[in-house]
Amino acid sequence: MDGPALIARIAEALERLAPAASSEPDFAAAEAFTWHPAGRRVVAVPRVSRVGMGLLKGIDRVRDLLVDNTERFARGLPANNALLWGARGMGKSSLVKAVHAAVNASHGEGALKLVEIHREDIESLPDLMALMRVAPYRFILFCDDLSFEAEDTSYKSLKAVLEGGIEGRPDNVVFYATSNRRHLMARDMMENERATAINPGEAVEEKVSLSDRFGLWLGFHRCSQDEYLAMVTGYVSHYRIPLRGEELEREALEWATTRGARSGRVAWQYVQDLAGRMGVKLIER
Repeated sequence: MDGPALIARIAEALERLAPAASSEPDFAAAEAFTWHPAGRRVVAVPRVSRVGMGLLKGIDRVRDLLVDNTERFARGLPANNALLWGARGMGKSSLVKAVHAAVNASHGEGALKLVEIHREDIESLPDLMALMRVAPYRFILFCDDLSFEAEDTSYKSLKAVLEGGIEGRPDNVVFYATSNRRHLMARDMMENERATAINPGEAVEEKVSLSDRFGLWLGFHRCSQDEYLAMVTGYVSHYRIPLRGEELEREALEWATTRGARSGRVAWQYVQDLAGRMGVKLIER
């Protein structure tokens, strides 16, 4: 085989081995997406798993604050990154998805895009931001259950992207995160930093400064018995499950007692069990 033919074959083989060029994401394909760092892919979500705003009980104040912030962002006005923190199962992630749907409904379908990034992919945030920065849409970038453990330095990538980097957060992106921790760090992680650092105050300040990147802190606290029963009643009425009054209350309270907690998640789990026992399909109305 002569030299030019050999070179051509080698070039073809290298082209086959090379990774396929990543194409620009089609953000017009859906209202919600998930981010996959491998190949820099943004995958459309045809149907978002969400509950209606009216079914979220006991969180009126934080609901109104997040709606107002998101409405301003949708209109092109300044808005804050938001950290929804607090008790498990009280509707933090459900509220983010419900607010996205409600604001889109009032501003026209597709006004806002919801893009979810998983906690373990935080270090790839600059790549995702680069794709969204040049897109002709406004984005809610959403990370559910965000927290950091000892020896985890990926929080530095988040700090830089949110506020501290050269480029910073794009004007068409707002970052919403949920966490069980107010400062996103485990308490023992912060105490260890304080105990081992040359300057303990500065070490802890660096950890706490991550949550300072969120201008809006929304606290979620454990619900009362009345709020829990209101959640159950709201679901039962919405899905037209034929159980009311004292029997419903007794069953719902017994269910919460066996779970050792009262929350929106526990209420929903009870309603799922109740609907199954009574042969009612949970179809959105």
